[in-house]
Amino acid sequence: MIDKINAFFKKLNTPFQENDKEELSLEVACTVLLCEVMKADGTLQEEEQISLKAFIAKQFQLQNSQIDEIVNTALTLSDNATDFYQFTRKVNEHYTIEQRMEIVGYLWRLAYIDGELATLEEHIIRKIADLLHLRHSEYIQTKLANTPSS
Repeated sequence: MIDKINAFFKKLNTPFQENDKEELSLEVACTVLLCEVMKADGTLQEEEQISLKAFIAKQFQLQNSQIDEIVNTALTLSDNATDFYQFTRKVNEHYTIEQRMEIVGYLWRLAYIDGELATLEEHIIRKIADLLHLRHSEYIQTKLANTPSS
């Protein structure tokens, strides 16, 4: 009986270990989170895409061809993702709290590019901030620092 239970759990763990070999890059993980906010209001505006590419180029010191590949991969992953955990886990593994706050700050800037904040955009940013282990005060700090003045 115990052997059957052990075999069952080994079988459950096998697909996860195989999938884990296809390592998600930090660049793609960050870009997926940015794409989620960009797509939240239902429109992908050119200005948002330009801003996203500029941020990725600056953040990761990449060339245009690499940026296009990362954005395309991120959009595909974003379309098929059921949650943000796999992406935020990668960011949490490699970034300090200050760097994670910078990412959340950029999420706010992307959300405000069109001049208004959709409720779904705010909800997604809050969810991502929670998964990046930002305290509420840090979340508010990033929001205030990146909200355009009226």
